Amino acid sequence: MKAMLMTAAGNPQVLQPADIPVPEPGPSDLLVRVHAAGINPLDTKVRQHHMFHPSSLPAVLGCDGAGTVEAVGAQVRRFKPGDAVYFFNNGLGGAPGSYAQYTVVDEHYAAAKPGNLSMVQAAAVPLVLITAWEALVDRVGLRAGEKVLIHAGAGGVGHVAVQLARHLGARVAATVSGAEKARLVGELGAELVIDYTREDFVERTLAWTAGAGADVVLDTVGGATFAQSFPAVRLYGRLATLMSTTCEMAQVNKARMRNLLVGYVQMSTPLLLGDHALRCAQTRILERGAELIEQGRLRVVVSKVYPLAEVAEAHRHVEQGHASGKVVVEVA
Repeated sequence: MKAMLMTAAGNPQVLQPADIPVPEPGPSDLLVRVHAAGINPLDTKVRQHHMFHPSSLPAVLGCDGAGTVEAVGAQVRRFKPGDAVYFFNNGLGGAPGSYAQYTVVDEHYAAAKPGNLSMVQAAAVPLVLITAWEALVDRVGLRAGEKVLIHAGAGGVGHVAVQLARHLGARVAATVSGAEKARLVGELGAELVIDYTREDFVERTLAWTAGAGADVVLDTVGGATFAQSFPAVRLYGRLATLMSTTCEMAQVNKARMRNLLVGYVQMSTPLLLGDHALRCAQTRILERGAELIEQGRLRVVVSKVYPLAEVAEAHRHVEQGHASGKVVVEVA
């Protein structure tokens, strides 16, 4: 089968085409004919920093995928050949990922593809949906009527988080850069859109909340944005971040004096640590997300589609860090 292999750590050019054997499914596995693979910043970090693959190169990257079940193992009960599925699975060192014509997915970690999405659209969903859900529902328990500030609201996780927050009944503010992204985020349900390139997001958030601060802040950016967000959160409020963080003691004390609850979100942890129960819980998120998508309550924005042979270009595009929505590779 055709695949794109990570041959070494480094720039996108380390992703090279190859012909490799079709993987063999185990007793509880699905052999999936991959039609499309989502490209995530996580993929680019794995490629650039040699994460999770120190002794297993060359490797097939790609965590997000959508495709058709080609064959099933003897113990499979949830799916049959011909079923359309989508999934977050592998590509992080444990097994081959989705940058290939075929991949293997345990039946418990796949969900039925939303019926109203194309394969390309479906492949864009898993990581960002699971991340937004775990952040807003599981980590901070966002409630109806609360005000939430979402950083990078037009990004992959951000644009899904804006819609999920609205579905939960929250009032949404979001930061963006530029008029086009502002328009998109407004269409998705944000009532306050802040262009951080020319506006102070803390001042705008405080004005929006009559000086109190948002009940919840979702940080999808990291760096200086994390600590700069502390005064934008109300006293005893909650902040969830997707990023590794560093803070000076004065900044930590500011969060402490505001009695902030800070939660970290790393949705790949169940896969990396092999926690079956938590991975099954993420499958339930994909199933619930499929319902919301089919009901028209949630949509995914695909900003760019590349053929499999141009996955290196897809990585470059994602690494620029300013794309709206998601970037996807069409495999077949």
